[in-house]
Amino acid sequence: MAKLPIIIDCDPGQDDAIMLMMAFANRDTLNILGVVAVGGNVPLDKTARNARIICEITGQTDIPVYAGCARPLARDLHTAAEVHGNEGMNGVDVYEPEMPLQKKNGVNFIIDSLRAHNDGEVVLIITGPMTNIAAAFIQAPDIKTKVKEIVLMGGGMAICGNVTPSAEYNIYADPHAAEIIYKSGIKTVSMGLDVTHQVLASKARIAAMKAIGNKVADTAAAILGPYSFFDSEKYGTDGGPLHDPCTIAYVLDPSLFQTKLCNLEVETKSELTLGHTSVDFWHGMPEDERPHNTYWAYGVDDEGVYDLLNKCLKSYS
Repeated sequence: MAKLPIIIDCDPGQDDAIMLMMAFANRDTLNILGVVAVGGNVPLDKTARNARIICEITGQTDIPVYAGCARPLARDLHTAAEVHGNEGMNGVDVYEPEMPLQKKNGVNFIIDSLRAHNDGEVVLIITGPMTNIAAAFIQAPDIKTKVKEIVLMGGGMAICGNVTPSAEYNIYADPHAAEIIYKSGIKTVSMGLDVTHQVLASKARIAAMKAIGNKVADTAAAILGPYSFFDSEKYGTDGGPLHDPCTIAYVLDPSLFQTKLCNLEVETKSELTLGHTSVDFWHGMPEDERPHNTYWAYGVDDEGVYDLLNKCLKSYS
């Protein structure tokens, strides 16, 4: 069976790091064409460094890592260092990796890589601001036909926002890029706050990771400790929501999630609600006015996601 070609676009970030560990553990079924970093949770130089650190920790240094856009399309970069730490990976010691960063710009890599594939062949996974993919679509609209689907972490419906009362971070960081993605005509699957807040990294779940007893699992537990503490204090929950790993969990096992085809529109003009995602979950608007453009995830087997995560971590033993 042919491997599924994927490009991972991310801003590591603690939960991005866990997502990468899961993806790298499944190279028997995933053809990871490359990892592209974007400025987001922390600035670009740090997200590109952190992606390479995870490659080294997992022993996957043959996966190329590229640096894409340092800032959003039309506004200044708003980081999430208050959550992830100034270096982006609170809980572990960061360092300058030996693994080199690829010289080619990440946006150019996306364009060239997609052009080298057949129509409807490549899956894009986005777990940060969507600047890189949007920039690639602007520069080379022909590549959109090459994409099978985009699986992304972003947005909120019932749980409207985590960075403002109205907006989830990845959308808020670059709402103009998100709008381009959702209006691209490509199938998208959205892992928003409504589903990620059901997948909590509780103390018991983190302890189970630690008990696996290998370097990668130890790192995952160390990363999730402070990350989960910050969010559990903020939300009053038994652990923080595991956002970004939901994307790769969906790619590996879609049956873990319940989704519904909806229209989603991104607010790009209002300062008060910038980055808000208006999800027409009940199809109140006629489809000819607001086309259904995303499969919105609303339900999840959270135990199944953690079982899958632990299976991935155990594979590094």
